[in-house]
Amino acid sequence: MPGIMAAAVFLLMFASSATAGIYTWTDASGVVHFTDTPPPDKNHRPVEVAAPVTVPMADNLGQHRRVSEIREQVQSMLVSDRKRDSTRSKSKAKAAAKQEKTCTSYRRKLAQVQSQLRSGYGNGKGNNLRRKRRKLSQSLSRECILR
Repeated sequence: MPGIMAAAVFLLMFASSATAGIYTWTDASGVVHFTDTPPPDKNHRPVEVAAPVTVPMADNLGQHRRVSEIREQVQSMLVSDRKRDSTRSKSKAKAAAKQEKTCTSYRRKLAQVQSQLRSGYGNGKGNNLRRKRRKLSQSLSRECILR
């Protein structure tokens, strides 16, 4: 009981400062000032402060329901986006694996042609090997390096 009385006295002491007036006045250089005490030597005017608005509980509950529905909609959209992204990432992974396999094949074939060119060849075979090397290099550049 004494704790409640002390709290009540405490609140009453600070209640007066919460309802203190606010005054506005303009000085000689045109600057507008706001204070809680009126200046003694200046023309001042009290500022009317609007009371805080309280929302009825029924409106508050209705707003809570609307917000909950919106959250559920957003969650369902996020879940569907995640599913869609996971299928996209799986297909991208498959495409990347296929691409890597193709690039590895081009590199292996190019290394084989380079080896044949280094080992020696006749005139007709040399032209074919150089043509093959050129085509493989172009394909490797186009499909693997420049992507």
